[in-house]
Amino acid sequence: MKIFTVAITGASGAVYGVRLTDELLQQGHYVHLLISEAGWQVFREELLLDTSDRQTCLEGLFHSTDHLAVHGLQDFKAPVASGSYYTDGMIVIPCSMGTLSKIANGMSGNLIERAADVHLKEKRSLLLVPRETPLNGIHLENLWKAEKNGSWIIPAMPGFYHLPETKDDLINFVVGKVLDALHVNHALFTRWGQKK
Repeated sequence: MKIFTVAITGASGAVYGVRLTDELLQQGHYVHLLISEAGWQVFREELLLDTSDRQTCLEGLFHSTDHLAVHGLQDFKAPVASGSYYTDGMIVIPCSMGTLSKIANGMSGNLIERAADVHLKEKRSLLLVPRETPLNGIHLENLWKAEKNGSWIIPAMPGFYHLPETKDDLINFVVGKVLDALHVNHALFTRWGQKK
């Protein structure tokens, strides 16, 4: 079992973070889940979820919550706020441009930003999955700065060589690329050269 931190921010594409978390939990990994207030808004707008009772909302999203810990954004006593707590990586999926800016510039005003800072300072995997278009110069500079300082940038750009037939196929491709970067086996998409 590996331990991961998954952060879902307010960029469009919360479904990516939900799918990733569910896949990790189904494989028996432990997940520390962090969701920004804007992320909860995206749950309502894009996933059409009732978030008035957040605990019940999350229980309905995942096949299992046995290895899931959900932390509030001001809970700096959470294990992931400290470098002495080991994780196998952190994924910000989707990563809003505001969160990217704070991570790239070493600002940590909430638990997402602090956990990201911890992963960078401890030289652990930090994967940022931006879902924004078009990108301005500030976005590009922050992406470059984050990558230069140890983050992996995995844009939410689905491939088409595997001939996707559904929205799920497109989602699974992006989530599969994240899992590849984490060295977590999966069968979410057909790889180049494999038969469907």
